[in-house]
Amino acid sequence: MKHTKTHSQSERPESVRPEVAAGLPGAPSALHKYLRKTGIDPDRLSILHLGRPAYLHKYITPPWVVRMAVGYLLWIALFLLEVFSIELPHYLEAIFSLVVGLIIIQVACQILVTATERFAARMGWTHYVAGTASEILSTLPELVVIGFLVPVSPLTAFIVAMITIYNNALVFSIYSYFLPKDYKGKYLMPKPITDAGTQVLIAGGALGLVMGIVMLIFSSNGHPKQAFEAIDLVVIAFLLLAIFLVYLYKLVRDLGKEEYDVQATLKLTEDEMLERQQLAFKNVERSSLSQIMLLLALGILGAFLGGESIAGFASVAIEEMGLSGIVAAMILAGFAGMSEYVILWTSHRKKEYGIALANAFGGIAQLLFLIVPFTFLAIAYYQAFVNPSHPDLPILFSVPNILLLLFLFPTLHTLASLLENDHTMDILDTTIMVALVGLLLILLVAYGTAPGEIV
Repeated sequence: MKHTKTHSQSERPESVRPEVAAGLPGAPSALHKYLRKTGIDPDRLSILHLGRPAYLHKYITPPWVVRMAVGYLLWIALFLLEVFSIELPHYLEAIFSLVVGLIIIQVACQILVTATERFAARMGWTHYVAGTASEILSTLPELVVIGFLVPVSPLTAFIVAMITIYNNALVFSIYSYFLPKDYKGKYLMPKPITDAGTQVLIAGGALGLVMGIVMLIFSSNGHPKQAFEAIDLVVIAFLLLAIFLVYLYKLVRDLGKEEYDVQATLKLTEDEMLERQQLAFKNVERSSLSQIMLLLALGILGAFLGGESIAGFASVAIEEMGLSGIVAAMILAGFAGMSEYVILWTSHRKKEYGIALANAFGGIAQLLFLIVPFTFLAIAYYQAFVNPSHPDLPILFSVPNILLLLFLFPTLHTLASLLENDHTMDILDTTIMVALVGLLLILLVAYGTAPGEIV
């Protein structure tokens, strides 16, 4: 996982050849001839430059510092309004809470990723382990949001997690259509990501289909079981988490093998392997452990403050403004992936298309196999030990919930088929995905029920 020996750019050994940069974004194409001869596509490798882009180093402080200050000041203003019992119109209170929460959550994601990258650079982790760890830790704000939403409305928390999967699938489909294509009309992601990703998409679609069919049968023939008990949610959650853990293992193993094959092809020496690792971390600021812990604390604090504000929006929207849980959930889901979309846009501007596309795809897998099981566990705990009499509980086998699970199969099956064929979306693929997700949203709005209502 790590190397114990490191050296700085200024200490670069004279014996290091320029080939160590092969596959990194911006590397001269002449360096790739050895890789292509052995069948390795350098444009499809997963190695990347972690950390703050070089063009931002001219700024004394990172751009997220300003956004963090603005977010915290707005949160303080919201807190003071509550302390002094100053009431705003309900719609203004809801909008204010949502904006404050989104600003803080987005910054919290960036801080957590920064802290992970600096820790990885300090510990000498490989770039693929660091990238995987960063993606996982960046989901912490979403987990906190779910944790705050569950007491307000467990059903809304469930719907937010599910709809965000479809939103991310849609973003992945639309974005990949606009990527530059090769002469075959393709833009290929790193093979380890597509291989493991295809498998988890198939698993997610199949599980959604099985659960949806079971719910549909039970709800349509007078069966005594009409809702999820806490134990049902726990079992499903652990099955999803088990798949996620094996997915991570396979992903990291395959990424490691990919890097080993590159190093073997280029016949890199030990110094050159260390230099290649340093190149991946060249934009990461070296920090002390105390600085990293401070960043981690700021990120966690932001996750909790932002989560509380977004839960405040949900509470006002549902209880005061009379929005249905489904409409409120759709609004929240539309903003839930903002931090991921910012990372996608930033990577795209740097022309690191592979990173952007892999990030968009990772949002689908992590939501289904990490955020959704966490949501199920949080609802199960709340249902069993905190407030079993909440009007949303138990989560019913209702039309919206059945649709959310059943539609996983056609949506994820379509994505898996496209990845299996090694290409991103063309105009027909994108149109199909938009039609699928659009149909689901129309059905939910048209035939959705209020929280706790039996259909």
